[in-house]
Amino acid sequence: MSDQDSKSVDLSATQNALLSQFARAYLDQQRREQRWRWFWRSVWLLVAASMIWATIESVPSATAPVKPHTALVEIRGEIAAETDASADSLMTALRSAFEDAGARAVVLRINSPGGSPVQAGLVNDEVRRLKALHKKKVYAVCEEMCASAAYYIAVSADQIYVDKASLVGSIGVLMDSFGFVGIMDKLGIERRLMTAGENKGMLDPFSPRNPRQDGFAQSMLDQIHQQFIQVVRAGRGKRLKETPETFSGLFWNGQNAVELGLADGLGSLDQVARDIVKAEDIVDYTLKENLAERLAKRFGAAIGAGAVRAARSSASIH
Repeated sequence: MSDQDSKSVDLSATQNALLSQFARAYLDQQRREQRWRWFWRSVWLLVAASMIWATIESVPSATAPVKPHTALVEIRGEIAAETDASADSLMTALRSAFEDAGARAVVLRINSPGGSPVQAGLVNDEVRRLKALHKKKVYAVCEEMCASAAYYIAVSADQIYVDKASLVGSIGVLMDSFGFVGIMDKLGIERRLMTAGENKGMLDPFSPRNPRQDGFAQSMLDQIHQQFIQVVRAGRGKRLKETPETFSGLFWNGQNAVELGLADGLGSLDQVARDIVKAEDIVDYTLKENLAERLAKRFGAAIGAGAVRAARSSASIH
């Protein structure tokens, strides 16, 4: 065999090897893409099934017997938008509780340090509207803490019951921040803030305090405080024994709260249901995430992250 024939055979063998490697790589790529397609289809199917399950579980049974009971709505944690104690969640639960023909009365079981006066005000208004519409009593039962915005909601009830060691009150408003001007001066750091509108940078923690702007903020807080005071006075009426400390932002234990007229007596949820509402059966109307909803959220986050990774991978390949 000549050298030229030998070179031709070697070239052909090399080409065949390269074609074989390319074919194997192409088939491997196709298999990987097929596996990923089946994976994402399975994930989406699972998410869809979870959402359907969550929807079915969240719908009350239409054939459930209407029995006399005490309707419960829990108010726990911070009262703020996008939390379990948001106005949207609480008002939805309250409407369901009031509209149930078997509910003799509604109990708000509260364990919260407070939160947004806006969210609390919305709930307070809705409770009073539903009471007038459905002619049902509302009782607030305070556990460890019923302070600030939580008490704002509690005074919408016809009566408030506490434990002797509950923390109750804190009828005040605050706006907190930090100031870094002194430490910036020591470190030689200059704040460069540009605004259109002389008050746009108001209360900026990196700028010196402005007495006029501070006065404006204090005036706003005082107005919100007066709104809070009016709501408390309207809710508690003549039962409230006002002192110079009542609206100062102080809080008291449950026993002192009863003495000051901030609450009506000592009692628990079971005691109120049994002795006052006269309906020992308690039905919880609080909106809660079930297992399916939690899974759906987690899968949604995983899918989003996976989609981002896939997009980045595709961009780097192509």
